Amino acid sequence: MKSFTLGLLFTLAILPDTYAADPGTQYKLAAGDVLRIIVFGEPELSLKKIRLSDAGTFSYPFLGEISAKGLTPGQVEKIIVDGLKQGYLIDPKVSLSQIEYRPFYINGEVKKPGNYPFIPGLTLEKAIALGGGLTERASIKRVTIVRGDGAATLTDEVTRNTTIAPGDTISIAQGFF
Repeated sequence: MKSFTLGLLFTLAILPDTYAADPGTQYKLAAGDVLRIIVFGEPELSLKKIRLSDAGTFSYPFLGEISAKGLTPGQVEKIIVDGLKQGYLIDPKVSLSQIEYRPFYINGEVKKPGNYPFIPGLTLEKAIALGGGLTERASIKRVTIVRGDGAATLTDEVTRNTTIAPGDTISIAQGFF
């Protein structure tokens, strides 16, 4: 029994490091994202639907303008909790959830260019389908994706399985026959 307990303790000790999410890959908020904020037991402090402004900010009761741009939802939740502890609530229980992502854009040689709502798990193939499919002049080998988070622009490494993120702009060029 003693070895089982030691084994269990060892396993539990390494789990946080083994399964911890990479903070660099967590979703960062930006303009156009829509959040829901619930403060348990305080309905006047709960916001059912708040869209981040062009600057990535929103107004919150007692705390004023909060900048969420570039932060994760968890970081914004902590800002609200810490702010409410400053003379408003003793132990605020805050839940922040993202209810809509900012749209992605697709232009060029697709039948219906425009902006479309982002859905998790979106790939280039699915984005093209949302855009009505490729035109007869399209070249799947000449695709550029400008990342909405300001990361590098993708060109050569783009495939139909390339992951699309909120705010991305996809441009599909004509092929030369």
